[in-house]
Amino acid sequence: MNKATRKAVIAGNWKMNMTPSQTTALIEEMKPLVASADCEVVLCVPFVDIAAAIEAAKGSNIKIGAENVHFKASGAFTGEISADMLKETGVEYVVVGHSERRQYFGETDQTVNLRSLAAIKAGLKPIICVGETLEQRELGYTETLLKYQTKMALTNVSAEELKNVVIAYEPVWAIGTGVTATADQADEGNGYVRAAIAEAYGADVAETVTIQYGGSMNAGNAAELVSKVNVDGGLIGGASLKAADFSVIVKAASEQK
Repeated sequence: MNKATRKAVIAGNWKMNMTPSQTTALIEEMKPLVASADCEVVLCVPFVDIAAAIEAAKGSNIKIGAENVHFKASGAFTGEISADMLKETGVEYVVVGHSERRQYFGETDQTVNLRSLAAIKAGLKPIICVGETLEQRELGYTETLLKYQTKMALTNVSAEELKNVVIAYEPVWAIGTGVTATADQADEGNGYVRAAIAEAYGADVAETVTIQYGGSMNAGNAAELVSKVNVDGGLIGGASLKAADFSVIVKAASEQK
């Protein structure tokens, strides 16, 4: 982590968890625990929880985000939510291209790019997810794949717009499996992402982009992970549903320079 050149962001991804009433209770529990954070604190919640989350987070340093966005402004897309709809609810961030969206719902590198562009156009800050499967890693494709996914996701994104983009490296083999990449593996993966940005925008721009690690970061391993130079925070799954655990991760990021 290098706070001298880029912002540290700890973002919780609640996935399909928590009702609106549970959302209120959890955020109320979290607020005092993260109030002194020296990093951006974000909670990306299910659509039905957004209103409750924004209300509960009022007056605090917690930012609220969504978990997905459609690439069209409107139309016959039953069940989908547009960027303008999200913007009007008051969210600031939105997760794009999470591995679960890719695995279960047919998300592609092309649609990740379109969703990212839609989010940026609406004034949202996308957290764009990239990552390799275990098979791809074992075949030695990690660097090639991460660079490809990163460049595809950022197609037609200007250097100025990139200032409001976060990239999350989430090795698919380390999500929800209980297996966590080592700190060195996380740093290496994030480094490949940064190298791709440098190739597309130049090294100076790449040094300013926040790149999170998104593979089972938790209260026990957060400090070591965020100590790595290319790890600028985390996209947190299960641990973001526990106020105490999430606050430990925020504290770990806050203590880095």
